[in-house]
Amino acid sequence: MVLEDVLRPLVPQVLGTLVRRHGQFDACEDAVQEALLAATVQWPVEGVPDNPRAWLLTVGTRRLTDQWRSESARRRRETTSALLDGLDEAAPGPDTEQPCAGDDTLTLLFLCCHPALSPPSQVALTLRAVGGLTTAEIARAFLVPEATIAQRISRAKRTVAGSAFAMPAEADRASRLGPVLHVLYLVFNEGYTATSGPDLHRPDLTREALRLVRQVHGLLPDDGEVAGLLALMLITEARRPARTRPDGGLVPLAEQDRSLWDRALLAEGITLVEKTMARAPVGPYQLQAAIAAVHSEAERAEDTDWPQIAQLYRVLSTVAPGPMVTLNRAVAVGMVEGPQAGLDLLASLDDGPLAGHHRVPAVRAHLLEMAGDRAGARAAYREAAGRTTSEPERRYLEERAARLG
Repeated sequence: MVLEDVLRPLVPQVLGTLVRRHGQFDACEDAVQEALLAATVQWPVEGVPDNPRAWLLTVGTRRLTDQWRSESARRRRETTSALLDGLDEAAPGPDTEQPCAGDDTLTLLFLCCHPALSPPSQVALTLRAVGGLTTAEIARAFLVPEATIAQRISRAKRTVAGSAFAMPAEADRASRLGPVLHVLYLVFNEGYTATSGPDLHRPDLTREALRLVRQVHGLLPDDGEVAGLLALMLITEARRPARTRPDGGLVPLAEQDRSLWDRALLAEGITLVEKTMARAPVGPYQLQAAIAAVHSEAERAEDTDWPQIAQLYRVLSTVAPGPMVTLNRAVAVGMVEGPQAGLDLLASLDDGPLAGHHRVPAVRAHLLEMAGDRAGARAAYREAAGRTTSEPERRYLEERAARLG
C-alpha cells in the first residue's frame, strides 16, 4: 500500500521528535497514533502533503496540546493554559517543516531498550514504537497471546516515561545493543515474510530495518554482530525479487531464478561477512549471514554446499540454541545425512514454543517428500497450510500437497 509506505518510516521519526521536545513517552505515542489515524482518513481524499513529516508533527503536537489543555482544567490551569496557548501560536502549518536536530529514530530505538525494562519488554516496545508493528503482529513474533504483549507494552511505556531522550553513554549503549539488534532482526523478518495478510513481503519494514541497522553500523563500525546483522539483511533482501511469481505466489529458494537476485546487495553483504568473520568474535548474526552467503554463492540450487551449511548450523546451535535454529538445521542435516536424520532432529520440536507453528509441519512435509513418503508429506503440507496466516504461504503449501495427490 503506497500510503503505508509513506507513513511507516515517519512514525519513529515523528515520535522521536515529540518525545525529545515534550517528554511523556506514553502521551506522545498516543498523539502519533491519532495523527496517523487522521492521515489515513484525510490523505486519500486531500492528497499526501508536500511535507508529510511536518504534517504529522503538527497534528501530533496539537493532539498533545488538546490533551494537556484538558488536564489543565483540573490542575495548574492558568500556568499550563498559558504555555499551551504559546505552543498553539508557534505551531507551523501542515506543510511547514519544523526545526529539527535530525532523525531521532536511533535515539528512540535505544530509549525503547532502556535497561530498566526486561528484554521481552524492550523488544515489544521497540517493535511497536520504532517498527510500527501492531500488537497482534508482535504477539505472533513472540509466539505469545496478544493480551500479554499489550500489557507488556503498556508497562514498558510507563517505565520509560520521563527518561532523558538522548543517546546513551558508550558503556550503557553496549548493554542495550543486544535488544536493539534483536528488534531490527524481527522487524526485517516480518517484512521479508509477513506473518499474515495477502502479500508475502512488506518492503516498508525491510527498508526501515535496513536503514536503522546501517545507522547502528555507522555508530559502531567495529562491532561484529552489528556488521553480521547488516550482512544478513543485505544478502536476504537481495533474493527478494525472485521470491514471488507475477501472481504473488511464493517461490522457494531452490526454485528461484537466481539471475533476478540483486547482485550489488549480494556483493555488499558477502564482503561484509568475509571482513567481519576474519576480525571479530563469531556471534549468531555473523553465523546466519555466513549461511545466507553460502546459499547465495551457489549458481544453481544443486550446487549448494550443504555440508558447510550443516556445519555452520551445528556451530550456531551451540552459540545460540533455539527452536528456529533447530528447525532450519533439520533441513540442512536432511540434505547431508538423509531425510530421516532431519526428521529425527525435527521431532525435538513437537513440544515447546513451535509446537503449533506452521513451519514445523512444513519442514516435516519437505523431509517426508524427500524420503518418498508422498501420503505423509501431503498430510503434513495440508497441516501446515491450515496453520499459517499468510495467504501466499498457504497457497504454496496447498499447491505442494496437490502435486502429491
